[in-house]
Parts: sequence; structure tokens; C-alpha cells
Amino acid sequence: MTALRSVAAVFLGALAGAALSLGTDQVLHVLEVYPPWGQPMREPGLNLLALSYRLVYGVVGGWVIARLAPYAPMGHALAGGILGTVASAAGGVVATRMDLGPAWFPIALAVTALPCTWLGAVLQMKHATR
Repeated sequence: MTALRSVAAVFLGALAGAALSLGTDQVLHVLEVYPPWGQPMREPGLNLLALSYRLVYGVVGGWVIARLAPYAPMGHALAGGILGTVASAAGGVVATRMDLGPAWFPIALAVTALPCTWLGAVLQMKHATR
């Protein structure tokens, strides 16, 4: 039962971060801030915008993981961060091969995934001790 709760905590935290990111992306596509899906987004300012909210959502994901973890909230959040790093790196390979934007963007996502989930866990653990 504890193992299932551990897996659920990491999954739900990752889902929260991904859903928030893709939801914000969709809104910005509909508002025509971003080019249509599948077209390259080369403008550095738009990529910085996407990175900025993904950083925040990565922290949110780490917070959710730590909040739902049945024990060792930091360990769970770090596991989620490692998964985020791997997923971002894999997505970066695909995006680079499809030439969907600058190579630095997926690299930045992969590099920041672990620190963001760590920060989310720190914030949750500080909140929990109040």
C-alpha cells in the first residue's frame, strides 16, 4: 500500500506540472501569442516565457509530490525531479530533431527539473512544520 502511495505521489506531482504547462501553452496558442502547434517557436522571448512558467510549475509539482508522499517527502520529490530530467532530455531530443525551436530550451528544462522539484519539497516541508 505504501509503495502505491509513493508511486501515486510522484505521478500526481508530475501530472500537475505537465497539465499546468500544457494548459498554459494551449491558452497562449489560442491567444496567438505562440505560433500554432507543430510550428517552430524560435523567438527567444517566447521561449523564456515558456521556461519561466515551467519553472514555477516544476516547483508546484515538487510541492504536490512532497505533500502526497507517505514518508520521506524530499526523497519522493527528488525521484520526481530525476524523472522530470529524463523526460525533458528525451523531449529535447525529439524537439531538436523536429527543429521546433532553440536547443537551449529543452536543455534548460532538463537542467532545472531537479532543482525545481527540490524547491517545491522544501517549501512544502516548511509549510507542513507550521
